Amino acid sequence: MVLTAKELGRNEHFLSAILQNAHELMAIYSENPRIASIMAAQQRWLLAHAGFSLSLGYPDEPIPGLYSSRFIDFAVKHGLASRNTAAAFLKEMQAYKFIQPVPRSSDRRITLFEPSALTREYMARWLHTHLIVLDTLDGGERMAKVAIDPDVIWRMHPIIAKRIMDSDILRNPGVTFSLFNWATSGGAVMDYLISRISSIDFGADKVLIGPLSMKVMQSQFMISRTHLKRLFKRAAEFGSVGWVGAPGKSGFWLSHTFVSEYWNYQAEKYAMIDAVSHSMLSGFSCSRERSDAAMLGLTSN
Repeated sequence: MVLTAKELGRNEHFLSAILQNAHELMAIYSENPRIASIMAAQQRWLLAHAGFSLSLGYPDEPIPGLYSSRFIDFAVKHGLASRNTAAAFLKEMQAYKFIQPVPRSSDRRITLFEPSALTREYMARWLHTHLIVLDTLDGGERMAKVAIDPDVIWRMHPIIAKRIMDSDILRNPGVTFSLFNWATSGGAVMDYLISRISSIDFGADKVLIGPLSMKVMQSQFMISRTHLKRLFKRAAEFGSVGWVGAPGKSGFWLSHTFVSEYWNYQAEKYAMIDAVSHSMLSGFSCSRERSDAAMLGLTSN
């Protein structure tokens, strides 16, 4: 059974799932700040999924392939970035060796790129984390099936990427969520704030997360003190965050509205990934069962 966003939003265990995801992201940020910076802002996150999916074969595109003009045209067509921003992003990905030229390209007129082994490792980890959380929620066997056919995630990713590009909820999740997620390193700060939640009283309008260290956030997410203070000040003006007492010397709180924006965003994303995984993995499961039956001599053809 496919889990819908509405079902996930009502699931009392979804909070622990969100926190599991946030803690995994924190681990990635600590291990590799540069690759984490791609996940830490909405525009870069969307551009990364776009480039990765183009290299694998984006749905409705004639053939798989990532090259500069195609990536730039795609980014502009889907409202992800300007031509200059898209071009600069691709150059940055090449400079940090997150993508690399494809050897023995069949068309010498263009330079084809492919994700590096490191990029594939982290994208696989991103997908695996979501599937593990979904398995935890309903006792499913998504990861067990992926273990049998690991490459299925690369067939899943372009479809997931297209659904992300087409989703108004994921592209426009809410005022405060967007404030953090469009700011440089803001998405990482937001994930960190959510990861600090231990419990939620749904009858209260605020969620207490304890004291925060601005220095720790500056260091961990490579964000300047000025930029971080500006981000928090703007969120406070929305009534989305604040200090219980003296700023920097007391506990910190998140508004229930802000947490709900994050919750609904995650529910939509997880439901989307579940729908794609159900389609891809259930077909594989059936063929696997038929193959096993044939091996045991239980079928007539």
